[in-house]
Amino acid sequence: MGFQIGIKDIVDIFLVAILLYQTFKLLKRTGAISIFIGILAFIICWFLVSYVFKMELLGGIFDRVVSVGAFALIVLFQEEIRRFFSRIGSKRRWSYLNSLKKLFGNVPEEKETTDYNMVQIVLACRNLAKSSTGGLIVLTRTNDLSFYSQTGEYINATINSRLIENIFFKNSPLHDGALIISAQKLKAAACILPISKNQSIPKRMGLRHRAAVGITEHSDAIAIVISEETGHISWAINGQLTVNVKPEQLEHFLSEELSK
Repeated sequence: MGFQIGIKDIVDIFLVAILLYQTFKLLKRTGAISIFIGILAFIICWFLVSYVFKMELLGGIFDRVVSVGAFALIVLFQEEIRRFFSRIGSKRRWSYLNSLKKLFGNVPEEKETTDYNMVQIVLACRNLAKSSTGGLIVLTRTNDLSFYSQTGEYINATINSRLIENIFFKNSPLHDGALIISAQKLKAAACILPISKNQSIPKRMGLRHRAAVGITEHSDAIAIVISEETGHISWAINGQLTVNVKPEQLEHFLSEELSK
């Protein structure tokens, strides 16, 4: 009986390859890629010892380790696993829901409000950059950030450029931490965000930039950073940081992302 490969086997191999590739990309962002490579090397060694060379003693030890490997993986990659399922559950993954909303919803009025708020945010960022005033603004999309909003001071104010500038004024009691914008409101200020452990972030970047990357690793939010040292504007999305952008570039970026 010869070795046969059917269409189902090809699809199975293809799906496993996609899963490994996406896992590799996810772990590469968080700096845990060395652990992932180490686990793959262990699995290859286990397969060779147990199934190719059939070493009973060493294979038995490896089998015991593999039997509890699932619990070890949960402990090692608990943040990555939570992020993975959070991305799957994100409403942005189900584009047909957005299509239905656009079909039955009051799109023109909602778009007009979104455009006005976007202009106010970009205007505030431009003025903060001119005065080299540090700031960190988080725009909520579909993932709920109420947990992080509760770490700061509740505001629930209308989006206004002057108010944003006053929040990040150097002598303001709310200038430290992040401003979270949700549901077309300035929801909370001085919020504490998770710090990214990504080793690829340049050392010259401070905690604001690492917090911006951190919140976008844990959610689908958009984070905008104004550097206090240089006055440069940066944005973070999906764990990726884009630095030193102009206000016009920021406006174009927000227009594209918020319209999805």
